[in-house]
Amino acid sequence: MKVVAVVSGGIDSVVMAHHLAAQGHELHLVSVDYGQRHRKELDCAAAAARRLGAPYEQVDLRGLSGVMRGSSLTDPGVDVPRPDRPTAGNPNIVPNRNAVLLSVAFALAVSVSARAVSVGVMAEDVGPSDTSPEFLRRFLEMERVATRGSVDEELELLAPLIELPKTGVISLGEELGVPWERTWTCFRGEEVHCGACAACTERRGAFTSLGLADPVPYREPALPLST
Repeated sequence: MKVVAVVSGGIDSVVMAHHLAAQGHELHLVSVDYGQRHRKELDCAAAAARRLGAPYEQVDLRGLSGVMRGSSLTDPGVDVPRPDRPTAGNPNIVPNRNAVLLSVAFALAVSVSARAVSVGVMAEDVGPSDTSPEFLRRFLEMERVATRGSVDEELELLAPLIELPKTGVISLGEELGVPWERTWTCFRGEEVHCGACAACTERRGAFTSLGLADPVPYREPALPLST
């Protein structure tokens, strides 16, 4: 079926797109520029669409960064923390971000007559907020009301990676031939991956656990593994 896939350019969403393509779905990829510090990821989203021969939309919502203040991903006044230097709260979280991304994706799904929207949430993302199964279920219920009369059949919301840990996502990507050098993970969004933010640390740890070489360069050496 035709699926609108929300692809940021990170490992999870790129693997999700390759997985859906391998299953035979007709894809339409969408990414959102919401003023994120690491907007380099959007180049990787566009590259994934080209590889898969899928239409691609990049939606400009950069003004949202002024609304989504207080997160290291959107607020230049908040530093990106390191896992070895704990900070109060969780500055890497952008509250309600997935609600915004999914609203854009469902609007596109109606426009292109897609049957479903897919998001790359994986097991270690799942928490009490907008990555939870409850959120996804309730959001779909809301969208089915919002799109009533505009679609012939009720839309679906897919999360095909939701039970896979990061190592499982990478293992699946290996099977699918995902080019890891064309994925972006680092929260800092500099010329190369910093190697020390939470996202880089998780990525490096997963590749190491699987005994795989990660082809992307890192600015800093890996942090010591916690015991």
